[in-house]
Amino acid sequence: MRKLLSIFMICLLSVTVSACSQANESDEGNINPADEIVEPEITEPEENIEASNESHILIAYFTYGENAGLSNDAEVSSSASIQNWNGEVTGNAGILAHMIADVIEADLFSIRTVDLYPSTYDETVDQGRSENDAGARPVLSTHIENLDQYDTIFVGFPNWWYDLPMAMYTFFEEYDFSGKTIIVFSTSGGSGFSSTLQTIAELEPNATILEGLTVNSSQINEAQNDVHEWLVSLGYEA
Repeated sequence: MRKLLSIFMICLLSVTVSACSQANESDEGNINPADEIVEPEITEPEENIEASNESHILIAYFTYGENAGLSNDAEVSSSASIQNWNGEVTGNAGILAHMIADVIEADLFSIRTVDLYPSTYDETVDQGRSENDAGARPVLSTHIENLDQYDTIFVGFPNWWYDLPMAMYTFFEEYDFSGKTIIVFSTSGGSGFSSTLQTIAELEPNATILEGLTVNSSQINEAQNDVHEWLVSLGYEA
């Protein structure tokens, strides 16, 4: 009897151990995902790099006084578009260009023609009309060699016969201002921009054209405040 009881106890113990073993194997194969310890993904913080793409600005202008071969002692007359800036002869649009450059940091570029205009204003007015009627394209003697570095181009000129001087057509046809901002300024005897803004938009269809400042030629020497206020309205400050 004892022998049978011993055999029974041994068998019972064996079954119990086996069951425990199977239970442990089952637990190891069915881990509750909620019980997993997930290591957080560590991302290195990006450095705060300050943008360095500062706007580069060009002021390009066409003016009579710098395209007529006048001497530095030429008689100054705003009505005749002849002005003097720091001892050098320029014109009304040239004066505005320098006033702009006094407020903002920019490069100045004088648009000049190979063939000079007459030394008298009246003759130049007549030649400008003849060029306009003929659709002329005066050849330029100055050229922008580094246009790619400029984001914004201020472009200035006198209003000739309610239109751009024909040298400006040559200028716009020489360069592709796609993706750039063109800010226009002009001088006139009272006709303002006329249709020049639309013309520039047609010549440079992929540029952003902003209407800028137009100043009456008789008021050019008193335009500093107007220039400054205009530039401030555009977001530029001295």
